[in-house]
Amino acid sequence: MDLRCRALDILAIAAPDAKVAATQALAQAVAGGEATLDETTTLVPGPAVTLPGRPPLPRLVAAVKVTKRSPFTLEGRAALVHAIAHIEFNAINLALDALWRFPGMPRAFYLDWLKVAAEEALHFDLLAGHLRTLGANYGDFDAHDGLWTMAERTAGDVLARMALVPRTLEARGLDATPPLQAKFAKAGDPRAVDILAIILRDEVGHVQIGNRWYRFLCTQRGLDPVALYPDLVERFQAPKLRAPFNLEARRAAGFEDAELAALTLAP
Repeated sequence: MDLRCRALDILAIAAPDAKVAATQALAQAVAGGEATLDETTTLVPGPAVTLPGRPPLPRLVAAVKVTKRSPFTLEGRAALVHAIAHIEFNAINLALDALWRFPGMPRAFYLDWLKVAAEEALHFDLLAGHLRTLGANYGDFDAHDGLWTMAERTAGDVLARMALVPRTLEARGLDATPPLQAKFAKAGDPRAVDILAIILRDEVGHVQIGNRWYRFLCTQRGLDPVALYPDLVERFQAPKLRAPFNLEARRAAGFEDAELAALTLAP
């Protein structure tokens, strides 16, 4: 079993529970020495393969059309947990996509993204389980597709992918999680607070992985990572970041002081 080929297979799985189980099984197989890794081959999905595989629900709508609900009602809390679960499901797909799509990277790159995929699978599983205790299931609420849209835009350049998915869109989770924890705590949902603590801990590592490989690629191509970043944001139409920022978590995730200073000066 080749790690990258299997990642492509799992990415095409539509059922969330099956995708979670297969991702975790792949991580265990690699840890047990039961998988090979071909870093050089360019993989091509079959003509009948739809990427990413996902269930017919949730219905995907524009972000502005996703209904905002108060976390101080049961339905509102379920909707908020569902929104976070959808982000984590997308994050599984993003990590698997990085695994198969980009040949020619060092072995450590693929092992890093396998670790991310397995942790994102755990996050989704925790959130889906909590969602059921709130009387709902994944797919019961509308969702948007912003994370995967950026994955499609950066499919042709691993450097742009590292810059604009883990260290831009996913890094927003570092900023958003503490206020979300405060909302859930005020709403009397300690389980959601605890799950978000696990996610925040792991996401620091995921963003750190994005930062590490972004800088590796910039060095490899003779580019200045700090100067290049705003150009990538414009070229790939990434969203502009706005305060508040979790500077402590971003620093732990490997952002440099110059990058953090630029964030705080942004309008």
